[in-house]
Amino acid sequence: MLTLCLCLLAVLAAPAASARVAQARVAKVTTAVATLEQVRLRLDWPDGASAGELQLWAGRVDAPDLGYRFRDLHWRCPLLRTARGGWQCEGELRQGRAAPLRLALAFDTATTHASLARGDGRLALDRTVAAPDLTRFDLRAVPLAWAQALLAQAWPQGRLKAGTLDGQLRLATPARAPLLVDGALRLRGASFENADSSIVGEGLGGALQLDYRSGGGLAQVAVIGELHGGEFLAGNTYVALPATPVGLRVEAERRGDAGWQLPRIEWRDGDALVANASAALAPDGALQALDVHARSADMAPLRPRYLSGWMGLMGLGEVDLHGAIDIDARMAGGQLAGIDAHLHGVDLRDPARRFVFDGLRGDLRYSAGAPVASALQWDGGQLYGLVFGAARLPFASADGALRVDGTVEMPMLGGRLGLRDVVIRPPQHGAGADIRFGMRLAGIDFGKVSQALGLPAFQGRLDGDLPRVHYANDRIDFDGGLSLGLFDGRVAFSSLALERPFGTAPSLSADIAMDDLDLLRLTEVLGFGSITGRLDGRVHGLRLVDWTPVAFDARFITDEAPGVRQRISQRAVQDISSVGDASFITSLQGQLIGLFSDFGYRRIGIGCRLENQVCAMSGLRSAGNAFTIVEGSGLPRLDVVGFNRAVDWPTLVERLIAAGKGDVAPVVD
Repeated sequence: MLTLCLCLLAVLAAPAASARVAQARVAKVTTAVATLEQVRLRLDWPDGASAGELQLWAGRVDAPDLGYRFRDLHWRCPLLRTARGGWQCEGELRQGRAAPLRLALAFDTATTHASLARGDGRLALDRTVAAPDLTRFDLRAVPLAWAQALLAQAWPQGRLKAGTLDGQLRLATPARAPLLVDGALRLRGASFENADSSIVGEGLGGALQLDYRSGGGLAQVAVIGELHGGEFLAGNTYVALPATPVGLRVEAERRGDAGWQLPRIEWRDGDALVANASAALAPDGALQALDVHARSADMAPLRPRYLSGWMGLMGLGEVDLHGAIDIDARMAGGQLAGIDAHLHGVDLRDPARRFVFDGLRGDLRYSAGAPVASALQWDGGQLYGLVFGAARLPFASADGALRVDGTVEMPMLGGRLGLRDVVIRPPQHGAGADIRFGMRLAGIDFGKVSQALGLPAFQGRLDGDLPRVHYANDRIDFDGGLSLGLFDGRVAFSSLALERPFGTAPSLSADIAMDDLDLLRLTEVLGFGSITGRLDGRVHGLRLVDWTPVAFDARFITDEAPGVRQRISQRAVQDISSVGDASFITSLQGQLIGLFSDFGYRRIGIGCRLENQVCAMSGLRSAGNAFTIVEGSGLPRLDVVGFNRAVDWPTLVERLIAAGKGDVAPVVD
């Protein structure tokens, strides 16, 4: 504003009575704050009038230390004398086609006062001749967007979208010292984002003390105060601030075009999170180095306030956390260098009942370089309802990996679960997390597994060895297989893979082979009447999405065994017929079939190839659209033949449920 005053003085130097019009042209005016170029003034003062009309044009206005650059400014106002012998003028200030501002200027030999307003927002400044290097600003509901140019000095990619500022600032421009801006500000409803929206803030409020210095190629800034509410996103980190105050202190400096150095960062959010850190940014704003110490005495608010972004990426966005944690983390060269975490009675509980960990405690240390050791243990937990017991994992870490050498065993559902050769690599060098281990199951009570998973009451023991389990890219692949002793036979699982294990719509794929199952025990559990004999089967290419079958090729056939009777009850015939959309073909008249409770059979076979929600049915043999499911033996001879090979999968599931309840009736040909 001093620049404007100097220009006005050049015009006002001519006595008003000597001419009706006064004009001045100034090529360039330079002050400590700003430079004006292509300046033109015109004063029209009619004879005998108490006021004149002043117009000012400026082709360029540059304030490089503050980041402001204006083009083609035009100010028009009525010029008046003040009671103290000074001058005042208030009118519209325009820049091109932008909405006008209201600029008021008053000055005399001792003071200068100016204000800039639009709507409810008002920015005022005061200067005195006694302190020409000091300007005081008063801000009232000033739109945050007015600070866009100043923000660009520290964050060129940032864009202010909404919000207001209230407070007082000082601007000092001493000739032989750095430019200084300091003062207290109150922020309301602040919103901002960067060019690619990887950094976004909405509805932020707070009371802040600002100290900004710039000169000699060095910029320094300190922000101290409290934040109140709002939310912001930085990459995958989403923060939802509470309504209660959160203490903040940030000190930063930058030399020339180098990246910002942040030697002091403090965060105070009660028992939820207390953190102290230092950091270094690359010139493009990327994080290059970080050293942080954080403590949470109450982890319950951590997820909703600070961790939902990262946990959501892993499908854990709703997991409840309880307990306390201390953590030290270091980054170097943009990569994770080390973590030292201390857990104190931490509980993790997934509301979707996918997993539970109780009583997590101990240390977890990770190193990208020199070896470090730690140990983590828990009291127990659950995985998809499968309960496991206490365990202790002794970790060794070096060269960017966490390892557990040897085997760690824990009790699980009446048996044992063993983990061996665990290797965990956190995300690094652009790659995601990579986890590898071997797993062995011994003597797991499958009855308890069935109960936990809501399956029929199968009884048996589950054993198996998976020499290599590999998690990467949100997918788990299992080498080897599992073997289940079930119904006096064996069920083998192979080619196991699980995608998005804790994400949306997890997907499981597997091959299953069944050998020599006791049909009597199987049908008793399933409620499918009664069948004696032995059963073999296979399910190739099984794929479940969100635990619902979407594809498989299944076939089941009886296996004749010496000394094993092959009989099928009338109820079982009815159930199989309903499932296979079939009817009886018998040597007896229909009304006599009810006289027999069971029948002999030679073979039973049924298959289903599921694709696009349609099951292509098959049996022992096919002829056109018909397929034989049961081939009778002896007298009375009874065959079961299906006549519809394409069955809607939901319909087939309904038939299976109805058959298990006995809600079917026979069809006899």
